[in-house]
Amino acid sequence: MQKAVIIMMTILTGLAVLFVAETGASAFGGCEQDCGKCHSLSKGEAQEALKQLIPDIKVLGVRTSPSRGLWEVSLETHGKKGIAYMDFSKENVIIGQIVRIKTKKNLTRKRLMELNRVDFAQIPLDNALVMGNPNATYKVVVFDDPDCPFCAKLHKELKKVIEKRKDIAFFIKLFPLKMHKDAYRKAVAIQCKKSLKLLEDAYAKKEIPDPECKTDIIDKNIELAEKLDITGTPTIVLENGRVLSGAIKAEQLIDLIKNENKNKDKDKDKNKDNGSGADETKK
Repeated sequence: MQKAVIIMMTILTGLAVLFVAETGASAFGGCEQDCGKCHSLSKGEAQEALKQLIPDIKVLGVRTSPSRGLWEVSLETHGKKGIAYMDFSKENVIIGQIVRIKTKKNLTRKRLMELNRVDFAQIPLDNALVMGNPNATYKVVVFDDPDCPFCAKLHKELKKVIEKRKDIAFFIKLFPLKMHKDAYRKAVAIQCKKSLKLLEDAYAKKEIPDPECKTDIIDKNIELAEKLDITGTPTIVLENGRVLSGAIKAEQLIDLIKNENKNKDKDKDKNKDNGSGADETKK
């Protein structure tokens, strides 16, 4: 009986191999080649599924993730942008990070940085309070609230950066938060005089006099922050559009500014080379 079963299994296996060989079935592959042929996920479907977990969620986009079998869903909730991963069954969601084992590269963090960038060109610098040389190589925008304790901490670090690096300038946009009742009045008073000294007095909890002018600049700063999805202070915006939240130590901030402006440095070096070549030609 056992021999008969073994013989039957051998025959069936042989027929299966013959079927694959004759039909060329293995050439068609499966989802491992192009998952999009068999699976799809629209923004609407992702929205309907995820709102069961987070009612006020807004799905910004859907694309295939770096890991097969998952969709990458970019989303926004409570004013913050993030990423979730949904499997092809559309029944399960993963809130976490994808890290490539060989390179140890955090692919989720990279995508979050791309997702949370803003258009630096949309930020007018002419009415900002300036720390450092306004013509410095590296320009950084800081959204500050005169009653924000973390802004006060960051301000001390910005002063350290200016002392160490003359090629970095900070453009401060006063952005009083509604939770700080007297911040708007102080912001207008500081803006009227365009005074870093008054801003530092506010951080030191000193009395700030009433505004000496009427200005709509603070209102425009608030509108701009809303447009850029900036909801808290301090918020730092680098020239490449990367947004950083909270107080950051001077040395760390210097490293971030340099690392995030590598392309700008390359262009600067290229221009120098082109300039030196032109001078030699003239000689």
